Amino acid sequence: MGGILSMILAGGEGTRLFPFTSLRAKPAVPFGGNYRIIDFVLNNFINSDLLQIFVLTQFKSHSLMKHLSQAWRISGLTDHFIDPIPAQMRMGKHWYKGTADAIYQNLNLIDTYDPEVVCVFGGDHIYKMEIRQMIDFHRNKRAALTVAAIPVSVEKAGQFGVIEVDENGKMIGFEEKPKQNPKTIPNRPTHVLASMGNYVFDADTLVNYLQIDAEDDNSKHDFGHSILPMMFPMGNVYVYDFSTNEIRGEPETSRGYWRDVGTLDAYYEASMDLISVTPSFDLYNRYWPLRSYAPAVPPAKFIHNQENRVGHAINSAVSSGCLISGALINQSILGYRVHVHSHSSIEQSVIMGDTDIGPGCHIKRAILDKEVVVAPGTIIGEDPELDRQRFQVSEGGIVVIPKGARVGFV
Repeated sequence: MGGILSMILAGGEGTRLFPFTSLRAKPAVPFGGNYRIIDFVLNNFINSDLLQIFVLTQFKSHSLMKHLSQAWRISGLTDHFIDPIPAQMRMGKHWYKGTADAIYQNLNLIDTYDPEVVCVFGGDHIYKMEIRQMIDFHRNKRAALTVAAIPVSVEKAGQFGVIEVDENGKMIGFEEKPKQNPKTIPNRPTHVLASMGNYVFDADTLVNYLQIDAEDDNSKHDFGHSILPMMFPMGNVYVYDFSTNEIRGEPETSRGYWRDVGTLDAYYEASMDLISVTPSFDLYNRYWPLRSYAPAVPPAKFIHNQENRVGHAINSAVSSGCLISGALINQSILGYRVHVHSHSSIEQSVIMGDTDIGPGCHIKRAILDKEVVVAPGTIIGEDPELDRQRFQVSEGGIVVIPKGARVGFV
């Protein structure tokens, strides 16, 4: 006993992020040029020196499994691992019924490692967290369960589990995704305290409650709907204030930054956060390295310096392997191997990678998935009505191009 086992839930369908999740699980969606969404939670664990990690997968997991095998191998130390665990139907011939059932179906892993503490975290959010600080809080409170929480606006309360907490940090109320009249933070009526979906459990307590939940045929077998409401009245569930988490090298402005990139507009807004002059989520903190898979590609190259034909990028992040040939990149993120031809412009957009954008194209406020080919002279993002006829457009007006699309060809 005494060890810490970490389990990352990475099996969700991510339907609100369609079409990027049509061929891959949400945690495998590219983000920030060089990364996949799951890289951020994995870096949180690795940078916190927590090196016994299971990643539970389910839907459309091939892309995720391939990425984990390329980017996240820990070898040479037998007690350190990042192991993907596909749904194995150990408890019957059914997929995971919910987040709690996902852990329940893998209780054999907890039994094998016999930890003192089990961390159960989601695999699809963008944030930095030194997780041992949350574990220390959990141990100091002698808690059965500790839930990480952040303030969110009342308007968004229906997307989260809403928590009530006393002055000692103990959870005294919880409602999963309230449809109306959510309990607000005392003296702050515009905000609620929301669960981040990150949990630190006493291992024996976790096993006990998962077994109780599994026997309830009426349960949704979900942590938010089932486990938390069952546990907090017992008086030993505490709430960890994520805004108190400290990371060396991080500015005060980044404290408490956490994004659920579960919708197209949330994904776009979080992407734009990365390229602001003083980003609230900084990719460049050398004390908090952000690892991922880096393909063997050459450096980015910017060519041509003629009138009206200058290859350059402003307020942008351009990944290796990109070729900016007499084109303008402004307030955009380009993943690996994007070729932008002469007299084209990319503005306020995300190009995930392996994409060819022909000469004379103008693309604005768009997200292009990987392996897209754009015909010469194509204009995207300037005529909303025309865009809606040709493409998927988000509620916020972002044009969305799916993986492998050929755009503008007759």
